Parts: sequence; structure tokens; C-alpha cells
Amino acid sequence: MTGADSGRVVEFAIGGMTCAACSARLEKVLNRQAGMQANVNLAAERARIRLSAGADEAAVVAAVAKAGFTAAVVDGQTREREKAAKLLVYHREIRRFWISVVLTLPLVGQMLFMFGEHGHMNELPRWFQLALATPVQFWIGWRFYDGAFKSLRGGGANMDVLVALGTSMAWGFSAVVTLFGLAQHVYFEAGAAVITLVLLGKLLEARAKARTSEAIESLIRLQPKTARVERDGQWIDMPVEALMPGDIFLVRPGESVPVDGELIDGESSVNEAMLTGESMPVGKRAGDKVFAATANGQGAMRCRATGVGEHTLLAGIIRMVGEAQGSKAPVQRLADRISAIFVPTVCVIALATFAGWWGYSGDFAEALVNAVAVLVIACPCALGLATPTAIMVGTGQGARAGILVKNAEALERAEKITVLALDKTGTLTCGTPQVTDVVPYGLSRDEALGLAAALEENSEHPLARAVVAATATVNRKKAANFKSLAGHGVEGEVDGRTLRLGSPSWLGLADDATVAELQRAGKTVVVLAEGEVVLALFAVADALRATSRAAVDKLRERGIRVVMLTGDNAATAAAIAAEAGIAEFRAGILPGDKAAAIKELKSAGGLVAMVGDGINDAPALAAADVSFAIGAGSDAAVEAADLTLIRSDLLGVVDAIALSAATLGKIRQNLFFAFIYNVAGIPLAAMGLLNPVVAGAAMAMSSVSVVSNSLLLKRWQAGR
Repeated sequence: MTGADSGRVVEFAIGGMTCAACSARLEKVLNRQAGMQANVNLAAERARIRLSAGADEAAVVAAVAKAGFTAAVVDGQTREREKAAKLLVYHREIRRFWISVVLTLPLVGQMLFMFGEHGHMNELPRWFQLALATPVQFWIGWRFYDGAFKSLRGGGANMDVLVALGTSMAWGFSAVVTLFGLAQHVYFEAGAAVITLVLLGKLLEARAKARTSEAIESLIRLQPKTARVERDGQWIDMPVEALMPGDIFLVRPGESVPVDGELIDGESSVNEAMLTGESMPVGKRAGDKVFAATANGQGAMRCRATGVGEHTLLAGIIRMVGEAQGSKAPVQRLADRISAIFVPTVCVIALATFAGWWGYSGDFAEALVNAVAVLVIACPCALGLATPTAIMVGTGQGARAGILVKNAEALERAEKITVLALDKTGTLTCGTPQVTDVVPYGLSRDEALGLAAALEENSEHPLARAVVAATATVNRKKAANFKSLAGHGVEGEVDGRTLRLGSPSWLGLADDATVAELQRAGKTVVVLAEGEVVLALFAVADALRATSRAAVDKLRERGIRVVMLTGDNAATAAAIAAEAGIAEFRAGILPGDKAAAIKELKSAGGLVAMVGDGINDAPALAAADVSFAIGAGSDAAVEAADLTLIRSDLLGVVDAIALSAATLGKIRQNLFFAFIYNVAGIPLAAMGLLNPVVAGAAMAMSSVSVVSNSLLLKRWQAGR
């Protein structure tokens, strides 16, 4: 690893960015600093910076300030502070906008009465126009001058430069004509209207951008502020921030769980829809895990805190969603390259337009108006918002559906998957052995299970736990003189009967037809006997998840080749593959060989994805082009994966691919909208076919249309 790669990542809130050129320039400035590797997001107004080689937060703040912006390290209170500050600024800008409207309306209104033979007689006195336009230009429009100055001081040019330059040219020419009484038309209304329309566009854009971060806001609002904690035998209400691991807390019916924990006493059902997207409540009993912000049902739960503060699952989700929203998709690189050279190019085009029209027509005023129109229509805001707004909404919708996206690149690549490799245990299957068949001889099913459970009650073997779990509704008996025989099974006395429970070979049923049939189905058979008399056969297997077959079918419908990788024997693998509808599988693969299998699949071409849940899957997940971790799996698998499915359900992969397709579709549409305004607008303005006022309106609407189109992603739902 390089020093840049191994440094710590710090997130900063950035103030003062107005367009794509701002974010592109700031990113370029920061990446030139020693020990800094930056990623700047215009839509989120954030910069994620990897610091190394002695660089620190103070150096970042200084570099950002020198570039003309502000920076503050993001902490737990940053979001609330920003929200309050933005609300104040938003209300101030609304007031200024309406003042601008009042001052601009007379200027624009007079244009309606100026058509016809004596239109010039309806023109407002020019000194009055100057009085109306000047405060709009220099007070209301001061933000553009300030932004332009900071941008130019930092060695770049942004949207503010275009607006300030264009409107100043219109106002300056008109002021000279007015003050010297020249026989020329004035264009006060053009500059004032452009500033007013740009402000309107900024207000609409700010309102829409605020909605793109609603997913994180809604997650933060879910966690309760206080918890009922046991202290010295008394229950007291405490702030959630004060809880420590090991604290005992109470969740009453209808309340939300304050932190992650383990249920000690009580039974209830908990609505975990905010984590998994599933509306059905999940039953909880002693030993089960509970998660912060999930809603308790009808029963009281006494729990022990296991994860608090930044270590809850909810905090991890918020952190991961924020990181994904701040990352860049590869498709944005083109927009970034264009934005970096866009403003200087537009200034050159505007200058050429002015010179060309003045030389062609000899009319200075006409040449000036056309140059102003070029400057105003060319705002690159929409270009900078096209990708990040769609990523923000898409990742937010994914979080609500239990799909956590680590970075935007993974989200972009997911829709291009051609091969999907699946781990078997815990991914296709439930991950825990279950009793699938009970074949009793001369006694009832429940009686057979009760006797078997009595023998297995104190065993920790996975097969024993499966038998005991199957008797949740059966009256259990007690075993005496219990004895475990390694490699064979167990024996003991139940109700005075000497019983044995173990492998078919131990109990003389190695060649039994029923046993052989169950084993061919990939199941492990356990025999219950009294002396030489067989009482029952139990088949135990890691059962296929109920949704796995449907998920595989949907993946194949998308043209994705599905391959199962497992360390199990060929017979078990074949049985599970057939049940899941998978035609291709590889059995007997050791944990270390899964990554090699992924590389082999990649060598055939196409984009290869991997789904896994265990520690042994982590190398394969890292080797895949796109990787999915089942959320109930190990931390190593989740850490190595690009996308985490909180719901332990393979249908989540199908939903993630669908989300990827929907998000990329919006990005492409946004880039089209952003480019079409400029591709069509700049030539029209240069040819004199676009009035500056119309250009200002079009420029404002380009940003609004892009953000609004991204917000349509909120209609996306999992399972559709």
C-alpha cells in the first residue's frame, strides 16, 4: 500500500460551492496538497479526504480557505448545525428573492408594452430603470461577485464568474447609455431578470437537494433519544449517548429499541422493517439479538446492551450510506473533466460571439446582448448535479430496502453482472441444520421427537441442536445415565427405556433403503433405537431458504449465469443445486480455493459477482468484480463486500441489481438533460436567437430538472 492508501479518512462539510466547476477545482486543489487524496461531492456539500504523510485537519481547512471555500470536520453534531444554518440562509435568500422580484417586475413588465409602432413611448424613464436595477445587480447579486472573486483568486472559474460577467456587461452598458444620454437601447431588465431567475433556480435546487438526503435524516430520526436503564435495582431514564456495553435496559410495548443488545428476559415481536425492508414482525426470545431503532411489539423486553453509539447497526448503516453518497461513480468522470474546462471555454465562446457580431453587424449593443446570453445559458450546475443527486437518492432508497451500498462504483457495476457465484451455506440455505424429515416406526412423530430431544438436550453438536429446535412445541422428557460415544452418537435412559441415537452405521442401518434415499437427497440421517429395535429416523439438512429458488429464477431471467460454490460433497451440492434451480455448481471447494474459482470465472470474460456470508468467503468477495454480503454473516464478509444485504435473503441481490439499473438510468437521463441545455443553448445564444432573460430561465431550469428527475428514484421499491 502507498502512504495515501493507508492514511485515515476524514469527512469535511464544505461551504461556498455553487456549481460543478467549484467542486472540480476544489478537488484538484486538495489533491495537489502533500498527503491529501480528496473526493468532493457537490450535491452533498462534503469532501472525504484521506490524510497521510503528516497532513492534518488544519492543513485541509487552510487549503480549502485558500481556494475560496469553507471547511469543517464532520462530527455527530455537524448535520444538526448545518441544517439550522442552511435554514437561516434559505429564509434570508427567500426574502432577497422576493425583493428582487419586486424590483425586477417593473423592468420586465415594461417590455410587454413596448411592442408596436410607439412602443418606445411606454418605456420607463431610464434613471428609474437604473435605480431599480442597481440594487438587484450589486446587493441581491453580491453573492455572484463574491463567489466569482474567490473562484478566480483560487485559480479557477465557476458559474458565478459567468453570471457576474454577463449581468455586469448588461448593466454597465445600460448605465453608460443612461448617464451620457446616448441614443441606444438599455438592457437593465436583462441583467436583473437573469439574477432573479438564477436565484429562483438556486432556491428550487436547494429545496430539492435537501430532499435527496432524506434517507439519512429519516434513519437518524428513528433512534430514540432516551433509554430506560437499570441502575442499583431501579429503572431510570437516561440519554442514549450515556449507555455503555453491558448496561441492562428495558423496552416496553410500543417503544423503539434504544441500542443494539441481547434479549435476557421476556418475549415479543419486533418490527425490523427499517433494517430489512420486511414488514412482518420478527419473534424474539431470550438469547436473540435486538437492534437500535427497531419497534417493539406487544411484550416487554429486558436486554443487555452490546453495541452503543457508533457501534450500533443503525450507526453503521448511516455511516455506510453517507460514504456511498459521497463517492463517485465512474460515469461521473466525463462530467468532471468537462466541468474543469467548461467555464474558460464558455468565456472564449462569449468573447468570440461579441467580436463576431460587432464585426458582422457593427451594432455594439446587439453583440453585447448575444455575448451575455452565451454566458448566462452555459451554467454547468446541472452537469455537476447529474450523478451525485441520483447516487444520493438511489443509495438512500437502497438503505430503506435493506441494501447498503459501500461505494457508487459498485452500484454502477451491479447492473452489468454477467456471472453470479453463490456460496451455499447461509446464502442459498438458512445456514443452520434443521430436521426436515421424521420417519417413526410404531410411535407418533411427536413422541419420537420428544425421546430424541431428551437424549440431545445437553449436547452442543449442530445435529443435536437441530433435533432440540424441532421440539419447541413438544413436551420434553429428561434423560438419565447419559453417555456420549464419539463418532457414533449418544445413549441414555428415558422413562426407564434405554435408548440410543446416532449414525446409521452404528445402529446397523448403513444399507437401509430409506436411509440411502434420504442421504441421496443431501441429508444427514440420525437413527433412534431401543436395543436392536429402530424407533425412528431423523433427516437433518441445512434447508434451502424459501426465497432462493425465486431469486435464482429472476437472476436467470436477467441473463445472469448462476454458479454455486460449496465445500460440501458432490451429492449434497447436487441436491441443493437442483432444488434451487441452479444448473452449474462446484463442490468440494476448500475455503482458500473460492477466490481462485472467482478468478477462473473472470478469465472467461464478463463481470463476475460473488455472494457470501462467512469468513471463508471474504477472499472470494474481494476477488470478485462486484460482491454482496448477506448481512447476517460475518464482519469479515461484510467488510470485504461492495454491497451488504441486511435481509438474509438472496432476493436482495435481485433488488440490488434492479436498484443499480434504475440509478444508472437516472444518471444517463440527467447527463442528457445537462448536456442538451448547453449543446442546444450555447449555439442558439451565439447566433442571436436567445434572449438573455430566456437564457437565464433555461439555465435555472436545467439544474431544477436534473435534481427533480433524480428525486423520481424515490418511486423505486424493492421486489418490483
